[in-house]
Amino acid sequence: MRLTLFALLAATALSAPASAQTDADDPYIWLEEVSSPQAMSWVEAHNAASTKRLEADPRYQTLYQEALAIAGAKDRIPAPQFVHGAIYNFWQDQEHLRGIWRKTSLADYRSAAPNWTTVLDIDALGKAEGKSWVFKGADCLEPEEKRCLISLSDGGEDAVEVREFDLDTASFVDAGFHLPRGKHRIAWKDENHLLVATDWTPGDLTPSGYPYIVKRLTRGQPVSAAVEVFRGDRNDGGYGVYPAVLHDGKGNQLAVISRPLDTFRQQTYVVTPRGTERLGVPDKVSVAELVDGRVIFQLDQAWTEAGPQFTSGSVAEVDLAALKAAPGTLKPGIVWKPGPRDALDGIGSTRDKLLISTLSNVRGRAFVYSPKPGGGWTSAQLDLPDNLAIGYGASDDKSNLAFVSASGFLTPSTLYLTDAAKGTLDPAKTLPAKFDASQDVVEQLEATSSDGTKIPYFVVHRKDIKYDGTTPTIMTAYGGFQVSETPYYSGTTGKLWLERGGAFVLANIRGGGEFGPAWHEAGLGTKRQIIYDDFAAVARDLTARRITSPRRLGIEGGSNGGLLMGVEFTQHPELWNAVLIEVPLLDMIRISKIAAGASWQGEYGDVNADPAVMAFWRKTSPYHNLKTGVRYPEPFIFTTTKDDRVGPQHARKFAARMEEMKLPFYYYENTEGGHGAGADLKQAARTTALTMTYMQQKLMD
Repeated sequence: MRLTLFALLAATALSAPASAQTDADDPYIWLEEVSSPQAMSWVEAHNAASTKRLEADPRYQTLYQEALAIAGAKDRIPAPQFVHGAIYNFWQDQEHLRGIWRKTSLADYRSAAPNWTTVLDIDALGKAEGKSWVFKGADCLEPEEKRCLISLSDGGEDAVEVREFDLDTASFVDAGFHLPRGKHRIAWKDENHLLVATDWTPGDLTPSGYPYIVKRLTRGQPVSAAVEVFRGDRNDGGYGVYPAVLHDGKGNQLAVISRPLDTFRQQTYVVTPRGTERLGVPDKVSVAELVDGRVIFQLDQAWTEAGPQFTSGSVAEVDLAALKAAPGTLKPGIVWKPGPRDALDGIGSTRDKLLISTLSNVRGRAFVYSPKPGGGWTSAQLDLPDNLAIGYGASDDKSNLAFVSASGFLTPSTLYLTDAAKGTLDPAKTLPAKFDASQDVVEQLEATSSDGTKIPYFVVHRKDIKYDGTTPTIMTAYGGFQVSETPYYSGTTGKLWLERGGAFVLANIRGGGEFGPAWHEAGLGTKRQIIYDDFAAVARDLTARRITSPRRLGIEGGSNGGLLMGVEFTQHPELWNAVLIEVPLLDMIRISKIAAGASWQGEYGDVNADPAVMAFWRKTSPYHNLKTGVRYPEPFIFTTTKDDRVGPQHARKFAARMEEMKLPFYYYENTEGGHGAGADLKQAARTTALTMTYMQQKLMD
């Protein structure tokens, strides 16, 4: 989930609970009933008004066709996965709008025209069953990976139905494992047992709607016969208790259970013959991988008990046998430590190699770590292009093969196949250019925030722009949840915006993970205003450099980024002429009562328990800070009915309040799509065309 926010206000007269102060005064509570006839009638009316205006623009149809062509292009790089001795890929195009799960050999995958075999057709399955199925992934049993658990979502929501699937017969298993719709957390223990967290009985969920009880489910037995393995607490925060079973290339196995206390802190337990036992690690230190009999930990806080070298942002290891023998008393070793401008970006593994990707001033690096006999590691950096986003993709624990990608704003993605044991890199696939980038350039600049901190940002623009403030510019950021925003190649942004003379800006504001955990923690809870100050500082810097101006500057963001857009809209309406607010959080007083909002209190604070947090959000919550008599830009507010993560309620209520104040806005709510742009390629292309039409109207006309 991506999200964000801030505030600080006097904590007086706040002894009453939030609901007592706000519910009676909120005239739009009825819009929180997601599928009520009254709410849906409101949605349909506002959808009709907005789409009529935007689709009448002569640019709309061209933008739609271009977006659909790029999204469904047959020459896209198929994202590979090593499964059951083959390369598997989930693929969508204009003939397979919901997608097909398919396979080929590694050798064939590397050819120009692979021969794919369809394993599961989601479009056909949905048609046969009368369902709006969306594929949400497959979890295959190690080491053979013959049996998989397929997750299917109705319309794209987070809740899924889970069914067992046999890869050899390409069919669902008769009387196999099956779980009805729910926000399940599942791991294979072995062929005949699953570790499952779900709502075993009505009410077995946290306030966020996530499970807190783990049971062992045996093949052939009813769900009611599952045996409890672990129980958290009904009031736990975060995303629900989570079982996982890690494997390495030597056949070692480690079953762990993560019990979240809030969005970022968790207790970690190991499943042993003695029962579940808690690991002796700090709450923000988590198990990341198992390699060569060594358990790899990611440190999002300093492990002070282990020694001064175990700093926040580092990677550590513990011997597996020692961990199993004494989970509460661990003696870790250091694997990787960040420098002052470094951040951990990802951790993976092959048969006996550890894969680590990092950021150095928001530029990607990839390393291979090899275990040394008796302890310690040797490392080697892969020789990849500089100034790009670098990331490991699929890896194979039966060999030392892995895929690694490299891409940039103007550099189409290249997928390399690396043999981590040899350090070789062979290009496997390269995406053909989707737009003409020959006239464009990328710069990395810095703005100065309200506290003097330098905030880096990327700007993509024409080489020959006039520095007179006239360049139409779209600016985005995320600013939350320790999510790092790095350069990426977007055919739609390039074709629909850059080719038409627009500029694009990605801001690396605080709240993200671009410079490690401290960059994120600088904007947590009531410290959050600094995130919004960072974003505004970048906008002012763009104007000061005469790259653009408020008349030609638009901003966009989704989820936590949608909250960012809402705050910037209400705090600084003078800085932009277009604001695209997508699948957003906007009512930060009732957030815990809407969808999974209670799970993010580690990020935003708890308005119901902390008067300072309530004071901050009273001052900052976009829904509560719209004011009459202010000249706001006309925003585009987008959400989906099937978003069971953030929920459409925030967007609806914000739009309704704007309407009450007679403020102009566009509103579009897709009835499917979950926490995204659409449930299939055509829905997503329509969303892209509507929003890009809006941006061109506001910034290019």
